[in-house]
Amino acid sequence: MIRLNLSSQPEWLDLAPGLRLKLAPLTTALMVAARADRGLAALPEGAAQEELALAMAKAVARLAILDWEGVGDETGTPRTVTPEGIDALLDIWPVFEAFQTRYVARGLILDAEKNGSAPSPTGPSVGAKAIAPPATAPAPTAPQD
Repeated sequence: MIRLNLSSQPEWLDLAPGLRLKLAPLTTALMVAARADRGLAALPEGAAQEELALAMAKAVARLAILDWEGVGDETGTPRTVTPEGIDALLDIWPVFEAFQTRYVARGLILDAEKNGSAPSPTGPSVGAKAIAPPATAPAPTAPQD
C-alpha cells in the first residue's frame, strides 16, 4: 500500500544538532523543476556520478529550502536563505548526507506495507519440487588426520 501525504504544507526537518530546515514537500513538480536547473545543464558530458548527485541535491535544495535555523556567517550572525548559502551548506559533507537521506531519499522511496512474502502455510518449501534423488546411504568422507 502506498501512503499518500496530501498535505502541501512545508515542514521543519531537524537535519543536524542546531540546524533545522523548513522544506517544501518533495513533489513531482519540484523534482521536474530541479532537473531543469541550469547547474545540471552546465555539467560537462560524462560528468562523474558524484558530480551529478551533488548538482541534483543542490538543485532540489534551492527549490525546497524555504527557511532555516542554525545557519550563520563566519562571525555567527544568522544568514537568510539564499541560493549561494544553500550551495555552501550542501558543500558540508554531513549536511549533504543528511539532506540526501532524510529528505530526498525519503521522498523517493515508496512506503510499502507488507512488502515481504508471507510464510507458506506448512513451511518455506511447500510446493517446491525436488530436483535431487533422496539420499540412501551416507556419502563417504575423506580420511581425517
